[in-house]
Amino acid sequence: MSFEFSKARFLDVIRMIEDYRLDIRTVTMGISLIGCTRPTTEATAQAVYDRVMERARDLVPVCEGIERELGIPIVNKRISVSPSRW
Repeated sequence: MSFEFSKARFLDVIRMIEDYRLDIRTVTMGISLIGCTRPTTEATAQAVYDRVMERARDLVPVCEGIERELGIPIVNKRISVSPSRW
């Protein structure tokens, strides 16, 4: 399967972006919290915070780079977490 764009297809995409306000609705980053369980609630909360901050610190800058590269706005950037095993 080829993903080469002809000039006409490329112009069609540009028209869709301009005329129909084409955007990327949401980018979701999934983060597993498995392994964040600690002996105390406070320690577990800190481990969750640390994991999310470490893994998602570049989410917005990466999305902004994609927006610039593609010329299409990304409306929402979000994080989804899976629960750890208790």
